[in-house]
Amino acid sequence: MTKQTLIGILITIVVVVLSNSLFVIRETQRGVLLKFGEVVDPDLKPGIHMKVPFVNSVRKFDGRILTVDSSPERFFTQEKKALIVDSYAKFRVTDTAKYYTATNGEENRAAGLLSQRINDGLRNQVAVRTVQEVVSGQRDQLMQAITSQLNELANAELGVEVIDVRVKKIDLPPDVSESVYRRMNAEREKEARELRSEGKELAEGIRAAADREVTVIEANAFRDAEIVRGNGDAEATRIYADAFNQDPEFYSFTRSLQAYRETFNAGGDVMLLQPDSQFFQYLRNPDSGD
Repeated sequence: MTKQTLIGILITIVVVVLSNSLFVIRETQRGVLLKFGEVVDPDLKPGIHMKVPFVNSVRKFDGRILTVDSSPERFFTQEKKALIVDSYAKFRVTDTAKYYTATNGEENRAAGLLSQRINDGLRNQVAVRTVQEVVSGQRDQLMQAITSQLNELANAELGVEVIDVRVKKIDLPPDVSESVYRRMNAEREKEARELRSEGKELAEGIRAAADREVTVIEANAFRDAEIVRGNGDAEATRIYADAFNQDPEFYSFTRSLQAYRETFNAGGDVMLLQPDSQFFQYLRNPDSGD
C-alpha cells in the first residue's frame, strides 16, 4: 500500500468520524443526546455539538408551536343532549427528555395522545353544562378550564405545554338536528302568527282612532261652518233690514217685481187670483205706494 493511499484512507476515516461526531441544533429545534438509547443530555441548546460516533445518537424535535387537530366527537350535555364537537389545540415541547420518553420523539404519537386527552377534557366539561352554555353562554370559560387542566396533565405526562384549546365547530347529530329544526320552525311560525295577530289588532285600533278623529273633525268643522253661516245670514239680514228700512215702499216694490218675475217665468198657463189681490197692486195703480 502506497503512502498516498494510506493518507487518503486516513483522511476519509477522519471525515467520516467528524461527520458522525458533529451535529447542529437549529433555533427552531429542541434535541436530546442519547447514549445507547439512554438520555444523557435532555436539553441540547441551539448550535454545533459533538458526540461519540456509534455510541451517542441525537433526536431532534420541532421546538415551534404545533397544532393538533382532534377528530369530531359526540358528547352529551347536562340535559343528556348529544353534540358533535370539533376542536384543536396549540402546544409546544418544553421537557425534551419526558417528551422523548413518552412519545419516542414522534410528533404524530404526541398529537394522538393529546387528542385523546382533549376529548376526555371536553367530555367532562360538556357533561356539566347545558347546550346554551356550551354553544355561547360559557364557551370561553369552558375553553379556559380545558386549557388549564390539559396543560397540567400534558406537562406532567408528555413534557409539552398546551397553549390554547379551541372549538372549531359544534353541531347537532343528524338524527337530532331534523327534530330540532322542526321544533324551531314550529316556534317561529307560532311567533309569526302572534306578531300578525298583534299587528292586526294594532291596525284596527289605529284605524278606529283615525275614524273617530275624522268624525270629530268633521263635526267640529260642520259646527264652525254653521256658526259662520248663521253669523253671515244674520249680518246679511241686518244689512238688508237697514237698507230696506231707509225706503220701505221701494223695498215692497222690489219684492213685488221679484215675485212677478218668478211667477211669470214658472211656465204655467193659468193663474187664479182675486181681482183686488195685493199681488197686482202695482200693476193696477203704480202710485199705490204713495
